[in-house]
Amino acid sequence: ENREDMLNSKSNRLTEALEEANKLFSGVSCAREAALDAQFLVLASNLGKEKANELHSAMTAFDSLAFAEDLLTFMGINRIEAEENDSDPEGISGGYLPSNAWHKLGEETEKYFRRAPSFHYMLGSFKSDPPVPRQRIERQKKATGGEEKRAMPAQLKKMEESHQEATEKEVERILGLLQTHFKNDPDTPISFFDLVIDPNSFARTVENIFHVSFIIRDGFARLKLDDDKLPIIEPSKDNEGREDDHSAGARNQVVISLNHQEWK
Repeated sequence: ENREDMLNSKSNRLTEALEEANKLFSGVSCAREAALDAQFLVLASNLGKEKANELHSAMTAFDSLAFAEDLLTFMGINRIEAEENDSDPEGISGGYLPSNAWHKLGEETEKYFRRAPSFHYMLGSFKSDPPVPRQRIERQKKATGGEEKRAMPAQLKKMEESHQEATEKEVERILGLLQTHFKNDPDTPISFFDLVIDPNSFARTVENIFHVSFIIRDGFARLKLDDDKLPIIEPSKDNEGREDDHSAGARNQVVISLNHQEWK
């Protein structure tokens, strides 16, 4: 009923209603009364918002168009010449700016953005004493290939020696098995794959191929192809390996591919 009266900027009815509601809230004892108080606060806040929107602030707002007009006037725009030469296609719409217009604006704005340039030392900190020259450390020349000794930790050296001894023993064992087989049956060469393949271990098979390669490299055995074009291995006879070394084309390299599926 008193909505228009409360929205009047000269009326204090809304403030009086809020003060009265604060006094009545001290006697609230049930939820229904608290809900009515909350409903009144929502209504009072809406009325306060409408009343604030109707107020006219005395503060001046920024007008971009007025600022642009003042800026053009400061830069020296000539609107009279523009009206006389509207038919000129080279004329700027709305007026003419002198050639130094932007330079004039730059000089004016420079007053408000002027600041001292930062100082940077070109040679580090400014010290009166000259820098102390560093002493040149001469490095020891590396020894030649024959005299150079490779440094190796003791533990790693022991592991390398142990691994080398194990490889030599395994090579000797396989060579002994090959020679024993040919002593018992010298006319029957053994299949290379029967010798190296371990049916229970793919890794062991690869190791056997690795060890047999040393036997062939040192001339203690040789590889040939049988009638089915499959590799066979047999031990070399006395001095046969050395004679083959001097013959033409005796050294041949063979690459064997064996994956896990083929091993199965």
